Amino acid sequence: MSDPLTIFDLDETLISGDSGLIWNEFLVQQGIITNPGFLQEDRRLMALYALGELDMQAYLHFVMDPISQLPCAEVDRLAELCVTQQILPRLYPQAKSMLADLQAQKIDTLMISATVSFLVEKVAKKLAFKDAMGINLVVENGCYSAQISGTATYRSGKVKRLKQWLAEQPTVFAPIDFYTDSINDLPLCLHVDHPTMVNPCAQLKKQAQRYQWPVLAW
Repeated sequence: MSDPLTIFDLDETLISGDSGLIWNEFLVQQGIITNPGFLQEDRRLMALYALGELDMQAYLHFVMDPISQLPCAEVDRLAELCVTQQILPRLYPQAKSMLADLQAQKIDTLMISATVSFLVEKVAKKLAFKDAMGINLVVENGCYSAQISGTATYRSGKVKRLKQWLAEQPTVFAPIDFYTDSINDLPLCLHVDHPTMVNPCAQLKKQAQRYQWPVLAW
């Protein structure tokens, strides 16, 4: 016997926007990021991500620098506020409805995002996901560093982390569905049983046409 599993990306799939950029805008509002050019550079890097060209480790060094001296507990407190006040209100109505349907059918849901895990896990918990994976960071002297711990949930890293997670579960999951918008998730799209594109970027839309994957517009 096996149980179905539905996996979701987060940014531009479940929510309208990028949670990392929303977080950095929140930190500007809180007076923690004071560099006037920070958000402009963040948007430039996010444009590279959209093209599948982002150097994730370099990006993390940039975005984690302003909070590198804040204790993890304080970062987590701020992240909780950001998720509640800024991220969850951007949940697509269609995503909210789909999640409710899956929960009513008792189908397990898993979130896998290339955003840092201290944000991803909080979003997933509030949306009643079975589990969540984001990019784990090394903690140094009680603070989150920019160093990646283990395998980053980015590109093919999502496949590797999913395989590890599945191996640790007492349940055999099949079929596995996956919803995403990003060309960075092509490896996971090719790995799962049923990928579905949500608001796909131009590159992923071409792949959807090639493989005849369904496309949703939320």
